[in-house]
Amino acid sequence: MNFSDIFDVVNIGIVILDNEFKVVHWNRWMQLHSEISAGEITGNTIFDFYPHLKTTRFLRSFKSVMKLNNNVFFTQKPHKYLFPFKPVGSYSVNFDYMRQNCIMGVLRSDKDDSKYVFITVQDVTAQVAYEQTLLELNITDGLTGIYNRRYLENRLNEEFSRYMRNYKPFCLIMLDIDFFKKVNDTYGHTCGDFILRTVASVCLSQLREIDIIARYGGEEFCCILVDTEIEGGVIVAERLRKAVMEHENRFNNQVIGVTISLGVAQMQKGFESPLPLLEKADKALYEAKKSGRNVVIADR
Repeated sequence: MNFSDIFDVVNIGIVILDNEFKVVHWNRWMQLHSEISAGEITGNTIFDFYPHLKTTRFLRSFKSVMKLNNNVFFTQKPHKYLFPFKPVGSYSVNFDYMRQNCIMGVLRSDKDDSKYVFITVQDVTAQVAYEQTLLELNITDGLTGIYNRRYLENRLNEEFSRYMRNYKPFCLIMLDIDFFKKVNDTYGHTCGDFILRTVASVCLSQLREIDIIARYGGEEFCCILVDTEIEGGVIVAERLRKAVMEHENRFNNQVIGVTISLGVAQMQKGFESPLPLLEKADKALYEAKKSGRNVVIADR
């Protein structure tokens, strides 16, 4: 077995380029995932088939490898991939393209002083999908599918730190499902779980992508509204209240109407942590429930 044969049996991609970026070797793994045969690509520049590689980083890395004989790593976290191959396996639905770890290094010819650059391509999509699943389990609420309290608290700390740097406003909404115990007592806990999921979904549909909604505990939820002052926060809260009130919750051929009460507060100068913001929003929520429920109260 010669070196070329070894390149074709390993379970990674191997590409060899000359100093003009022309493909010298394109192993079987690369043929399989690119659907480009070695005969098609050999002798052509890599940019003829993958023009997106003609970036400053790729060119600089290539020159560095050629000049310094060092290795350059392209890990999936910042770069995701070098070659846009379709992912394979059950996790393929999670990604448009295969996630790859790649290494670029130098090869010398045994016959002369010629230098070549090799690129190895390792498929790490399964590993990335697994890590992503673990992360989602750690930050999401198992019942409703939205973020959990731990993630909310982490994001509050991040937004607080950002606020301390540039004083860009943000608001917090605390909301509670009115008479939720009565729902459980009347229709059962399965229905209660259904209502929790529905309220979470309805509220999520009313928020921007940059906003955060999390289950704070029991039937209580919190929303972080980024770059939003109190007036805007009240408008959003009112939109949430109306959407939940008007939504038909159909469970076992019954329509179960629910409402929510909401408290809104804005981060203010002088707060030394997110805790006073939480306390203000909680106080406003208490006033909303005390005022008859199904209302929005802002603590200004």
